[in-house]
Amino acid sequence: MDVVVGPLIWLVDTVIELYIWILIGGAILSWLIAFNVVNTRNRFVQMAGDFLYRITEPVLQPIRRILPNLGGIDLSPLALILALLFLQQVLARLYVAAL
Repeated sequence: MDVVVGPLIWLVDTVIELYIWILIGGAILSWLIAFNVVNTRNRFVQMAGDFLYRITEPVLQPIRRILPNLGGIDLSPLALILALLFLQQVLARLYVAAL
């Protein structure tokens, strides 16, 4: 059983970690676009922004409906990152408890 569970928890943990970095990248890119640091007419910036939007928006949209409106500040990526970090800790403790 441990032969399957260990690598499976590692894989889920790695996917969560990658998604956290994608969320951070999406937030940084949105700031760079908002402050006109990067040109959205650039094909690479447009493709990267579209990819990050498509991969994060389905998860962030329900969180935005729950969180209060703070004007121009979007706390949904922060809330999702905290939830994902909590999930990582739960998985790690479940794995240790299963040993």
